[in-house]
Amino acid sequence: MAKSICRRTDETAPSGRRAALSAAVGDLNAGALAFVMGTGIVSTALYVNGAGTASAVLLWVALAGFAVLLPAYGWRLLRQRERFVADFLGPRAFAFLTVAISANVLAARLAPDGHTAVAWAFLAFGVLGWVVLDYGIPLALITTLKRGPSFDQVNGTWFLWAVGSESVAVAAAALARVTPGNVLPVLAVVCWAVGLVQYLLTAAIVLARLLARPVRPEGLMTSVWIFMGAAAIAVLAAVRLMALPVGSTMLSRPLLVGSSVVLWSFSSWLIPLLLALGVWRHALRRIPLRYELGWWNLVFPVGMYAVTTHELGRATGTSWMTSMGRWEVWIAAAFWAVVFAAMAAAKLRPRRPVPATLP
Repeated sequence: MAKSICRRTDETAPSGRRAALSAAVGDLNAGALAFVMGTGIVSTALYVNGAGTASAVLLWVALAGFAVLLPAYGWRLLRQRERFVADFLGPRAFAFLTVAISANVLAARLAPDGHTAVAWAFLAFGVLGWVVLDYGIPLALITTLKRGPSFDQVNGTWFLWAVGSESVAVAAAALARVTPGNVLPVLAVVCWAVGLVQYLLTAAIVLARLLARPVRPEGLMTSVWIFMGAAAIAVLAAVRLMALPVGSTMLSRPLLVGSSVVLWSFSSWLIPLLLALGVWRHALRRIPLRYELGWWNLVFPVGMYAVTTHELGRATGTSWMTSMGRWEVWIAAAFWAVVFAAMAAAKLRPRRPVPATLP
C-alpha cells in the first residue's frame, strides 16, 4: 500500500511541476522582458564607467533572461492565444515593445565589445519587432471594436512607443561605428526623430489622462518612470549620432547637442516629481512596498539616466557632468542589486502547502 502511494506520488510530481510551469508561462506579463532591458542598460552603464567584469556579469544575466523569456512569449502565443490577444488589445499592449527594446539594448551593448555578428542579429530582431509592434499596437487599439474607454487605458507603459524607436536609433548608431555604409546612420537618424515626435505625443496623452481623471494610488504604477527614461534614451541616441562621421547623419552637431541638453534637463527635472509621487503612493497612501515586475520599469530609466549623463558629459567635454554620471552608475548598479534580490526573494518565498489528497 505504502509503495503504491509513493509510486503514485513520484508519477504525479513531474506532471505537477509541468502544470506549475504552464501556469507561470500562461500568466507571463506582457512586459516581462523589462528585466532584460534594466539589466542590459545597467551593464552598459558599468561598461562606460570602466567596470568591465561587473558589466560582463550583468550582460550574461541579461542574455540568459532573454533566452528564457523570449521562448516563453512564443509558447504563450501558441497555447494561450486568447489571453495573449486580450493583453495585446488591453492597457498593457505597449508593454509588448519590451521584446524589441530588450534586443536593441543588447545589440548596443555587444557592439563595442567587438561581437559585431551577434549585435547585428539582435538589431535585426529588434528592428523587425519594432516595425511589427510600433505599428501593430496603435492599429490594434484604434481598429478594435470591443474595448473599454481608451482614455482609461493610458498608463506609463505607453512611453515604450517612443523608447522602441529610440532603442533602434541607439543600436543602429552603435553598429554604424564599426560598419561601413549609410544605411545604419540614416536608420538611426530617422528613428531618433520619430521617437522624439512619439515622445511628445505620448506625453500629451499621458498628462491629459493624469490631470483629467482621478488617479488612484493603486493605479499609479512604477511605469510612470518611463516618462523620464524615454527622454534619457533620446539623449543617448543623439550622443551616439554625434560620434558618427560628419555628414553621415544629415544633422548638425549643434542641433544634436542643443536637443540633448534640453532633453537631459527635462529628464533631470522629472526625477524629483516622480520621487514625490512615489512618496505619495507608498508613504501617504500606504500602498505596500513589495516586489513586482514593474520595478524593472524603474531600473531601466535609472540606468539609462546614468549612461546618458556620463556620455553627454564626455561628448560635450563637461567634466562635472561626467563625474556626476560616474556616481549615478553606481547608484543604478546598487538599485539593480536591490531589485534583483527582491525578485529572487519573491520567487523563493515558500508558499502555503496545499493538503494532498490521495486517489
